[in-house]
Amino acid sequence: MSQTNGDEEMADATPGAEVAEIEAKPERQRLRLLPGSTDTAASFAFEKEDHTLGNALRYMITKNPDVEFCGYSIPHPSEAVLHLRIQTWDGVSVYEVLRKGLDDLSDLCDAVEDKFTVSRDSFNTSHSSENTLVDS
Repeated sequence: MSQTNGDEEMADATPGAEVAEIEAKPERQRLRLLPGSTDTAASFAFEKEDHTLGNALRYMITKNPDVEFCGYSIPHPSEAVLHLRIQTWDGVSVYEVLRKGLDDLSDLCDAVEDKFTVSRDSFNTSHSSENTLVDS
């Protein structure tokens, strides 16, 4: 290998050869609106999601009094796609209901994480002399 200006060239590279730039592929949308949707009744497809998000999100959205119906399905077990159906009472945007449901679920997850961290830290403090600390 030869050195020029402090840089080493790879043995199999042609000296002075330019490296082609690799174009980054845009990330595919993980949420899409399914055909036949209206402002008060819509179906969404979440890519790479399963029952974990589906059941929690359905629960959070169903708690909203503006929601007439919310349900989810996994169309086929070999595909990582979650279908979520939301129907709202007249004049209530299904898109706002979905946004609120996602925000509420995120807030709930943050609260659970905070309580867990406090409890873990309390446990570690009270049991520090026993050498049985729980990893963070």
